[in-house]
Order: sequence, then C-alpha cells, then structure tokens
Amino acid sequence: MDIQHLIKKSIEEKKKATIEFLQKLVQEDSIRGNEFNAQAIIIEKCRELGLKLDIWEVEENKLKDHPFYRCDRVDFTGNPNVVGVYSGNGKGKSLILNGHIDVVPEGDKQNWIDHPFSGVVKNGKLYGRGSTDMKGGTTALLLAMEVIIELNIPIKGDIIFQSVIEEESGGTGTLAALMRGYTADAAIIPEPTNMKIFPKQQGSMWFRLTVKGKSAHGGTRYEGVNAIEKAYKVIHALQKLEDERNSRVKDSLYKRTPIPLPINVGRIDSGKWPSSVPDTAVIEGRVGVGPWETLPEVEKEFTSCLEKLKDSDPWFEQHPVDIKWFGGRWQPGDLSPEHELVQELLHHYKRVLSATPIIEASPWGTDGGILSQGGKIPVVVFGPGTTEMAHDTNEYIELERIFQTAEILSLFIIDWCNKE
Repeated sequence: MDIQHLIKKSIEEKKKATIEFLQKLVQEDSIRGNEFNAQAIIIEKCRELGLKLDIWEVEENKLKDHPFYRCDRVDFTGNPNVVGVYSGNGKGKSLILNGHIDVVPEGDKQNWIDHPFSGVVKNGKLYGRGSTDMKGGTTALLLAMEVIIELNIPIKGDIIFQSVIEEESGGTGTLAALMRGYTADAAIIPEPTNMKIFPKQQGSMWFRLTVKGKSAHGGTRYEGVNAIEKAYKVIHALQKLEDERNSRVKDSLYKRTPIPLPINVGRIDSGKWPSSVPDTAVIEGRVGVGPWETLPEVEKEFTSCLEKLKDSDPWFEQHPVDIKWFGGRWQPGDLSPEHELVQELLHHYKRVLSATPIIEASPWGTDGGILSQGGKIPVVVFGPGTTEMAHDTNEYIELERIFQTAEILSLFIIDWCNKE
C-alpha cells in the first residue's frame, strides 16, 4: 500500500476522534483574554503526539519596541502561547504550521440557532464561534502531524506547530513566537480560505478620525458648524480614495475580488443632544494595504487625501481632521504564485482532490505578514474553513474539508520536510 493510501486510511480511522477534539476546542470560549482553557486542550494533544513543548506567557515589555507591535492589551497573564516541535532526523527543510486560538466575540446570542459555543454537528457541519476561524484549520494541522507521527514516516526537517494568541487584534502571539526565535524555511497558515491557496495577503490598519465642528443651539444651527455634516465630506473623500486606489490594482490574483483594497467605515460617534449642533464627530474604520505596499506608504496617501479637504472646504484649513492610527495592524504578505511552496502545495492538492485549486490573494490580513516581513519566511494561507462564515452568526465548518486538508498537508509535509 502506497503512502497516500496509508494516510487516507489513517485519517478515516481518526475521523470520529478528530470531530470530538474539534468539538471540545469550539466549546471553549477563547475570546481574547480567555484563551487558556482552549490552549490546555491543544497542550494535551501536543503531549499525546510527543512534541517538544514550549509554553510561555507573552510579555508586553519584550515586544513594545518592535515596529510590528500594536496591541491595546498589555497583560497576557494566564493565556500562553504554545509551540510544539517535531524534530526532524536530518537536514531537511523546516516548516511552521501556524494557527491562532483566539476567536472574535459571538455577538447577539439571540441570532444564533444553537449556543454560540455548542460545537453541535449537523449535516456534516460543525457549528460554533471559531469553528471556521480557525479551530477547524488548527485541527487539520494536528491531524496531519498525528498521521505522519503514528505511521512513523521519516522526516528530515523540523515541523514547528504554533497555537498563538491575539491574532484577531493584530498578531501579538505570532510576533512573540518569531521574536522567541521560531523561524523556518516556509509556513502554512490554515485560515478559512474555502480550500483556495492564498500566496498574497492584504494588510490593514485601523484609523480614528476626529472631525471638528462648532456647537450651537439646534434652533439657530446656522450659528454653529455641524461636525456630522463635515464628517459626510470626510467619508465621501475616503470613498473617492478607495476608488482611486483600486483603479491601480493590476494583480491578476485580485480579478475575482470586487474591492481588493477596501476602506471601511465601521463606527461613527457624534452628538450628545438632539437639539444641539455637535462640535465633534469620530469616525473609526479600516484601510486595506496591498501586498506590494507598505503601511507607511498607505498612511501617507491616506493623510494626503484628508489634507486636501481644505481645497474644497475652507473650514478644514483651520480645523484639519485629526488622524490617529490605533488598534491592530496587519502586515501584508507577497509571495509569487510560482514559488516552490505554492507549487508543491498545488501539486498535492491535485493529487488528493483530482482538481486544480483556485489561487487568489487574501481579502483580509493574517499573521502571514508578520512571518514573511518580520522573519523572511515564505508563507501560504490555505485552510478548510468557510470564508463567508468567519466572524458571522451561526459560524460553521464543513468537516470533510478538514479531512481533505489534513491529507493534502500530510503529503505536502512529507515532501517539503524531506527536501535537502
């Protein structure tokens, strides 16, 4: 029996246990600051596999001076990073398998059919917050490693499994692992890509804009300057900037993406009283950064756009928009589709599924930019999760995709890590 049939048979035998493992993982509410119990499940699994474990609490003072560090959480006590290493037996190529354990909040529980952390299985799908983003992907990584280890398949290069915290707020966990010395010849991140292969990842930044006005009584509003009305002009300028930036996108990997580089206004706050003219409006949002761009370049273009408001409205001459960059920042990643990492993964995808995968650019940021830009590590994002369900109500993952991903990655790991 050849190696692929052995792997397929092993995965088939482990399906029930794998589903139960993912259920346990999803049933732990691992929103930021509450990652420990889910990490405990990961640690137990890594111990079962015989991995060399490194468990540590991230220290903000060791990261704060790094240019990639942006996080509004300074105390990570009790919520560790976890790395498990399966050491190779020779000088093969090393590989990082990186997954994040944190999930976004569940939102209004009334909108969920089942409890947000139920882990219930229906019609081949497992439901719950984090199932698709990205505990299902992490489960696929561990299953791939488990098959290789139990079949005692020789591996020359090290396999470095990472279960990191704080991805959803900017990648602190992955940055901490990189600064701890974990690097490799390549990395796979199983974010929910619908089994597409993403060699390029969009970066992003959060912004906070304070728009100034002049307060007055609502009955004599002409004596004031309404900050909300001025905010309309700011938003219109951002919409024009979005159009301009996207008109320049020529990368073929974005041909299926309607807005490759979005500028999203996610929150507006203004006014304290219906009968008063508001003197301040605050706009918060996110700007996308192309794989070929740097964050400082996009900051400069964004700032220049808002500075030009004074050309059409004299109010902004004396009252410029105050710009603050806050919260998480996701570095972009840019890997050629012709890179051997992409081509190897593509080969094994075809081998398992007898189909050609879609190769695209990621529409959102991942920890891949930290690894590629901070560690010069080639990164591909490829995972079993359902992209449309990430962060959504009634989030789910199709279980069969986890098993397919594990089979593809098992074969890929064997070939990659045995290259001299």
